[in-house]
Amino acid sequence: MPSVYLMLLTFALGSIWIYTQTSNDIPFVLAGVIGLICLVWGFAFAHWSLQILIVLGLWRLYKVYMPEEVNLG
Repeated sequence: MPSVYLMLLTFALGSIWIYTQTSNDIPFVLAGVIGLICLVWGFAFAHWSLQILIVLGLWRLYKVYMPEEVNLG
């Protein structure tokens, strides 16, 4: 099963690299969709403890990059 994680990660990273390198319509869209699907599948197949770490990392990034509520009055 760990080989599935590596395969999905490799496909996702390769697709994201192609996504950033091309500007043609069809490869651009296909690479983005394949990268997103591989990342979602990789998250779904990951161990629950790894899933918790990923969610906590994303939550931390959200807190760092999204400012607190700004009072407009």
